[in-house]
Amino acid sequence: MLGRLRVLYLHGFASGPRSRKATFLAAKLRELGFPVEIPDLAQDRFESLTITGQLSYLHQLTEGKPAILIGSSLGGYLAALYAARHPEIDRLLLLAPAFGFHQLWVQALGPERLAQWRSNGTIPVFHYAENRDVPIGYQLMEDAGQFEPFPDVRQPVLILHGNKDTVVPVQQSVAFVRSRPNARVIRLESGHELTDVLDNVWKESESFLLREPKH
Repeated sequence: MLGRLRVLYLHGFASGPRSRKATFLAAKLRELGFPVEIPDLAQDRFESLTITGQLSYLHQLTEGKPAILIGSSLGGYLAALYAARHPEIDRLLLLAPAFGFHQLWVQALGPERLAQWRSNGTIPVFHYAENRDVPIGYQLMEDAGQFEPFPDVRQPVLILHGNKDTVVPVQQSVAFVRSRPNARVIRLESGHELTDVLDNVWKESESFLLREPKH
């Protein structure tokens, strides 16, 4: 149990460090001797959230040192973006990662709601960690549009994605792994949250996370 790599769990959009998946996986990993951190990626400034800001915060947290990243939904996309730019990251476990985040939002909202968001500056979204509607600024969309939908990750990647996911279609993960021999996707009979198959999530990911570090 000595020398376990540090693990950072990156929560999803409008979520937080106390999410059910985060606490479940953190407990399992700590039992195996992994040091685990679950940062608040919004840093208590949700309205001004951006991809760039979250990546910058992640860089502060990793300090340029090897680590394992676990990411859920938007956190999964962030993990992939970061790993593509930082080869010191050892591996990625991604849970229903929101590849193509910007495009997914464009499709989900449609031109009228996007125009209204741009005009108003903010729109209300339900924040799961706070259990209420909170505003999010349009800078999220402006910033997200500059990032590639499918980051060129070279590290080992395991993706767990629900076949019934209506938020991020499982086809996003299938497309990501198609040309990447370092990545594979396991499809589970679940929706976006995966909270009804957490034991399966752990069963599929445990051996992947226990592999010897490549650094």
